[in-house]
Amino acid sequence: MDHRLTRRRFLANGAQWAGASLLVGMAEEAVAALTHAPFRTAPSEALSRQTRAGSSLPTDAHGMTVYSEEYITREMPVSFFDSWITPTEHFFVRNNEHMPQIHLAEWKLSITGEVARPLTLTMADLLKMEAPSVTNALECAGNGRAFFQPRIGGLPWTRGGVGNAVFRGPSLGALLRRAEAKDTARHVAFRGVALPSPSPPFMRSIPMDKALDPDTIVATEMNGSPLTPEHGYPARALVPGWIGSASIKWLMEIRVLTRELEGYYMDSAYRLPTRSREAVGENARVSGEARRGSVITSLPIKSIIAAPADRSVIDAAATSIRVFGAAWAGTSTVSRVEISADAGESWQPAALRSEHARYAWRLWDFEWKPREEGTYVILSRATDQRGRSQPLEMHWNPGGYLWNAADRVRVTVGKADH
Repeated sequence: MDHRLTRRRFLANGAQWAGASLLVGMAEEAVAALTHAPFRTAPSEALSRQTRAGSSLPTDAHGMTVYSEEYITREMPVSFFDSWITPTEHFFVRNNEHMPQIHLAEWKLSITGEVARPLTLTMADLLKMEAPSVTNALECAGNGRAFFQPRIGGLPWTRGGVGNAVFRGPSLGALLRRAEAKDTARHVAFRGVALPSPSPPFMRSIPMDKALDPDTIVATEMNGSPLTPEHGYPARALVPGWIGSASIKWLMEIRVLTRELEGYYMDSAYRLPTRSREAVGENARVSGEARRGSVITSLPIKSIIAAPADRSVIDAAATSIRVFGAAWAGTSTVSRVEISADAGESWQPAALRSEHARYAWRLWDFEWKPREEGTYVILSRATDQRGRSQPLEMHWNPGGYLWNAADRVRVTVGKADH
């Protein structure tokens, strides 16, 4: 039987996936109600919400760029970099496998491997645990791939393979302590529900120190509501500050290992060759043979210009123009953003907005006053607390990973060139 959730099947089985319209219609209300207080919803009420959460977002709504409907993949419109919390319906989606239909009554999460007490947990079990929230800028490692030259195969992400959301769920460390992870534990692997496929299963592992970080969680909620299927319902790993592929969706097994997981998505995909690793430094970890390069871990410092749009025309009568966007720094924090309106010859500081959290993006604004009509190249460059800044040019790598060159848009003040 074909269990893939296609658009046709979604429409035909809408009763099984009730709540999609409610999720979209209530997004702003849910985001407005967010707090960082401990989880206080009664377990029975929370479980009822999880049971009703089998919803699916429309595949062609909200102006999202749709790369695939089979392996659901959608890029966020750049205009939504103006929102501190990305509404769920605008949050990018990258599925490496077909999206499964999961019935909560049948779903269980196992903790296996190098543990003294293997566990099998239900959603009711998870909802009884303390559930911290983490605001995290989650980004696909290939975001920006379209800008590499020469061009690289794979999804041609531009800027919108990223979003900033509030995730909530029990800490992974608490689960590992309950399972009594052994002294031999060195890595923790995640496995999601996978449909039969000739492709290798999408599994990745993280080192024990990151697994025990209090902010690494098993997320059951996103932006105040149960996860949507596109974003990992009923539970996903959330490895804050790291590339999105580390945060495995549709989680069904947490496997504690004595060494780094072996498999295609660790040994071949999501690696940087040695020369590229030297350029990104702390964003990759050497393991195995040096010739294999290094496993990508945290996100680099990066900023995106949300407006003005690339190749836009601005009325010459405007005395000032608002340049704005977002910046993030993986496991570090953004210390400043600078803007250049002369293709990098000179730089001026942008104003950082007040909302901030350790792993979240930081919104910024800049008031630009062009001196005369003409065509300008506007650049944004972010710097983190460790002193790392975005480069003007990127080292090419065969996977098209970790693009973080200074963002740039070309605008015309006055009349457009012909």
